[in-house]
Amino acid sequence: MLQDALLAWFHYLAIFVLVVIMTAEAVLLRPGLAPDTVRRLALYDRFFGVSAVAVLVTGVLRLMLGAKGAAFYMANPWFHAKIALFVVIALCSIPPTLAFIRWRKQAATQPGFVPPEADIRRARRWVMIESHLFIFLPLFAVLMARGIGM
Repeated sequence: MLQDALLAWFHYLAIFVLVVIMTAEAVLLRPGLAPDTVRRLALYDRFFGVSAVAVLVTGVLRLMLGAKGAAFYMANPWFHAKIALFVVIALCSIPPTLAFIRWRKQAATQPGFVPPEADIRRARRWVMIESHLFIFLPLFAVLMARGIGM
């Protein structure tokens, strides 16, 4: 019972960190980006990747070692919807990540580099799409946890 509670806690903690970092990226991605913000965005994006992996790892641990067991989740259509949505969100995170890497490299060679506003808007759009899709993950989790659709 304690193991299940701790796994849930670590999973939720990783999710909250992911949301905070996604929010920080959205806040920083504004026209008129300061040159030092490029480095901070790249750092935040690394934390985003680490927290996404932590969400995935803790989720798999809950699947394998949690109180409900893998059979409960594997038979649940909301579990599959939740995993599919997580993959879609991960795919949406690729364009901003590539932009941040590109910007960081340019900032390293060009002091005072500021990305073009069109690139900033494009990266922000992807982060906002991720954020809006993320809203559905807790809904799917609640439906899954209650066995709805089984």
